[in-house]
Amino acid sequence: MSLIIKELLRIGETALDKAGCLDPKIDAELIMMFLLTLNKQQLFIKSPSLLDEKSCEAYFKLIDIRAGGMPVQYITGEQEFMGISFKVNENVLIPRQDTETLVEEIIKIAKEKAGQKKAPRGGWQILDLCCGSGAIGVSLSKYIRDAKVTASDVSAKAISVAKENAAAAGVSKQIKFMESDLFGAFRKGLGGMKFHIIASNPPYIRRDIIPTLQREVAEHEPLLALDGGEDGLKFYRRILAEAPDYLRPQGLLFLEIGHDQGEAVSSLADDMERFEAIDIIKDLAGHDRVVTCKLKEPAKGQRRTK
Repeated sequence: MSLIIKELLRIGETALDKAGCLDPKIDAELIMMFLLTLNKQQLFIKSPSLLDEKSCEAYFKLIDIRAGGMPVQYITGEQEFMGISFKVNENVLIPRQDTETLVEEIIKIAKEKAGQKKAPRGGWQILDLCCGSGAIGVSLSKYIRDAKVTASDVSAKAISVAKENAAAAGVSKQIKFMESDLFGAFRKGLGGMKFHIIASNPPYIRRDIIPTLQREVAEHEPLLALDGGEDGLKFYRRILAEAPDYLRPQGLLFLEIGHDQGEAVSSLADDMERFEAIDIIKDLAGHDRVVTCKLKEPAKGQRRTK
């Protein structure tokens, strides 16, 4: 049976609302836009049009998949982040607006340094640790002039997605990809890689909390990118302990955190006695979202690595 697009959207919204989806109207529209390869303006213009029976069936099938809990981003295969369209699938965490807080802070610092003519010679050396889809690294490559980004992840499948996103954004030449369990594949000491900035959105959900998350997250997003151990701090401990070996003098570390982890992660950084200028940055909703800190200058008589 053929139906008018506007009516199909209403049916889809009702089905998704009954299924408990948080944004049924938006999801119903996104699925239709994906199916018909339309943008929002084109969808509005075509909404009085009749859709053939085959297309109607395809739409209802996708609505059923979404109603079953699959995130709409995995259905459409994309998510916008920092004004860039990123490919996503079940091998990577879906980029979220919260993470833009971290990216925007780094861009702000880079612009300030450029304005003061204090930007590093040869460009910023930046590490996107636990890169997933590449959202952080690709965005920094896009918006920071002369940035040289290394993006690493323990998942080869995530690296593959990130490479596609770098190519689509036109920044492949500015990013080097490495498969690595945190710093495991990086060389230490003389000749090793050193960065002006290390940015990371590591797994930080407490293990016992994961089953209570929205089904879209708990059942579909990769557990590898969610599980932060018993207290959610497992990866912060490792990163804070190892990062000093890979930061340049007075290098900066940016860690995305859960809304209730600001004090805990800040205390971990302080306890390491290797960092200073420890600060917590809030997101647009006013929640703690990023912990930043700077590598301390070595004590007198201690060798300074470059």
